[in-house]
Amino acid sequence: MSEVATTKVDQSYGGTDDTQKLVFELGAFVGDLTVEEDGNGDDISLEGLEQELEECKSDDVVANILSKGTKLREYTKGVENNLRQVELDSIQDYIKESDNLVSLHDQIRDCDSILSQMETLLGGFQAEIGSISSDIKVLQEKSMDMGLRLKNRKVAESKLAKFVEDIIVPPRMIDIIVDGEVNDEYMRTLEILSKKLKFVEIDPTVKTSKALKDVQPELERLQQKAVSKVFEFIVQKLYALRKPKTNIQILQQSVLLKYKYIILFLKEHGKDVYTEVRTAYIDTMNKVLSAHFRAYIQALEKLQLDIATPNDLIGVETRGAGLFSLGREPLKNRSAVFALGERINILKEIDEPALIPHIAEASSRKYPYEVLFRSLQKLLMDTASSEYLFCDDFFGEKSMFSDIFAGPFLIIDEHFNSILPNCFDAIGLMLMIRIIHQHQLTMSRRRIPCLDSYLDKVNISLWPRFKTVFDMHLSSLRNANVRTLWEDDVHPHYVMRRYAEFTASLIHLNVEYGDGQLDLNLERLRMAIDDLLVKLAKMFPKPKLQTVFLINNYDMTIAVLKEAGPEGGKIQLHFEELLKNNTAIFVEELLLEHFSNLIKFLKPSASEDLTAVSERPISVSEVEPLVKDFASRWKAAIELMHNDVITSFSNFLCGMEILRAALTQMLLYYTRLSDCIKRTEGGPALNKDLVSISSIMYEIRKYSRTF
Repeated sequence: MSEVATTKVDQSYGGTDDTQKLVFELGAFVGDLTVEEDGNGDDISLEGLEQELEECKSDDVVANILSKGTKLREYTKGVENNLRQVELDSIQDYIKESDNLVSLHDQIRDCDSILSQMETLLGGFQAEIGSISSDIKVLQEKSMDMGLRLKNRKVAESKLAKFVEDIIVPPRMIDIIVDGEVNDEYMRTLEILSKKLKFVEIDPTVKTSKALKDVQPELERLQQKAVSKVFEFIVQKLYALRKPKTNIQILQQSVLLKYKYIILFLKEHGKDVYTEVRTAYIDTMNKVLSAHFRAYIQALEKLQLDIATPNDLIGVETRGAGLFSLGREPLKNRSAVFALGERINILKEIDEPALIPHIAEASSRKYPYEVLFRSLQKLLMDTASSEYLFCDDFFGEKSMFSDIFAGPFLIIDEHFNSILPNCFDAIGLMLMIRIIHQHQLTMSRRRIPCLDSYLDKVNISLWPRFKTVFDMHLSSLRNANVRTLWEDDVHPHYVMRRYAEFTASLIHLNVEYGDGQLDLNLERLRMAIDDLLVKLAKMFPKPKLQTVFLINNYDMTIAVLKEAGPEGGKIQLHFEELLKNNTAIFVEELLLEHFSNLIKFLKPSASEDLTAVSERPISVSEVEPLVKDFASRWKAAIELMHNDVITSFSNFLCGMEILRAALTQMLLYYTRLSDCIKRTEGGPALNKDLVSISSIMYEIRKYSRTF
């Protein structure tokens, strides 16, 4: 309606379509105002009018009025007339819509009535909902109370059910314990009975219950019956171990271990009976194992091959041995006592199964004692390991082992103590020491300590015996009768061969162990053989034969040490040095034998002071016989030296090496002689008799080709 009025006002004053620019002077406009009709003009204040007009400049109507200069009073009257007209038009509009308004009023009244009814209905609903909410709260409280009581009843029921289950003795259990056979079901029933017995004994609440008075006598009778029954059963199984040809390990693993809960039951509910079972098992196994080891040792003794006697020593001569002593030892060729040979294989077969005596006896084979020793110790080690683990698994007691094996240890000790004092085989003793060491490593890898003290005891007993036998060999060299041992033969002496093989064997057995005490003993033995060999060499009438004898023995010793392996060490180096020194001596002796005049002439010039040699005056008459003598027989001398070397040295390669050294030294002497002739006045006259160096070299190469 205001928009209509405004539109009409605008139309009465020319509208807002006028596009002319609204520009006016405020002072001129104000100056045209007339206020005579206002009687109180003195009270009118125009303060702030200019500011208000500035603010109204943005209003389109005001701006239009001001731009046209319309009088306010006229404008006001126009507005009032427009408003009145608008009011009349509005009334007419209302009159035209009166029917609609009456209808709208009726509708509003009907809606109000309906809403009033709805309010009443909803009020009733609200009251009913409030009542239901109160009932729900009551039900919730009752539900929580019932849930709590149900939970408490369930807890009580579970405890009561467990109590009843733990304390009640079902008829089925009574039937099995009293009349049932001892089998897997019986084992399970024993476990149930054990739990009930522990429950009655341990739980303090049970002791105050009235139910215990009814159940306890029945449980005690069942306990006594079960203990008695399983005792008879397990003792019967233990007696089965005593039957001949019973495989004890199989019976233990496949039969007894199935019933190991019986032992646990007896431990907990029949300690006296358990002690009887334990004692019965110890006694049974002690007797059974003792009998087995006694029979096995007796069978092994039939397979023993005697290797050495008290007379089989390095320094004892063999020519006096009787016929009967030679027929006793098919293994030996007199040096096999001292040679390791194939006996070393026993250490490679350390983990092989023990010998089966009747099979070995059927093949008519005999074995050195270290083979039988390994078999016995292997059987003991395997049997002890099995028994130790079984005792731990079945009885839960490792301490039983020492009681069970007291008898077997005693039998083995008796056998060993009878063998050891009569053992004169140093190589066999050292092999046994190494076998014990390997068995100690095996038991350590198995992590089974039951044989630690036994193996230590055997090792401790073997070393003194070895030292005793070794000292016997040493004494035989130190106290040897040189005249009895000496033979008019420059080839290697059998005593030296024994020593070489004996030393090589012990060195080989000490490679992986580095036993310093053994090295020290071998050094003592080496010093003794050195002294004896020199004494034997001095028995030869000629120095040359003495040297040949020493070279042959040193060369043989080095060869034997090398055959045993590259572990000869200091001893091998010692003999190589002796061989080198004696080779040099032999070369000089050999050359002196064929070129004595030449060497005697050149010997002073063999010194390192060559200036002194050049200053000594030499005449042609001194060297001429030497030159002619050498030229006439040098080839024959070489042939003789070759033959001499071939017949003197048993080792062809060593002999050829010595011959080559002798020929080289001969060439050196002859070269020095040639140098002396060149410095001699008139020496060129002897050139026609000199043998050319190339000719001598040719002969040397010819003999070297046979090397």
